[in-house]
Amino acid sequence: MNYKVNIVIEKDDFGYYAYSPELEGCQTQGDTFEEIMANIKEAISLYLGTLSEEEIKASLSKEILTTSIEVAVA
Repeated sequence: MNYKVNIVIEKDDFGYYAYSPELEGCQTQGDTFEEIMANIKEAISLYLGTLSEEEIKASLSKEILTTSIEVAVA
């Protein structure tokens, strides 16, 4: 079964870091965007494989929206 899972990807000088805010502790890193996408898909698949159907539905029931805002700093 396929599930839609929210992920956050951060990039810094050392590469990429990704995690799912819905799945506590489900995180990974990689050197390239392609690598981080493959790694987080694998991490999520393995994580969900440890949960029951009810636990999966409860974990993935949130809708997470992200945006950016401009903030003035004095």
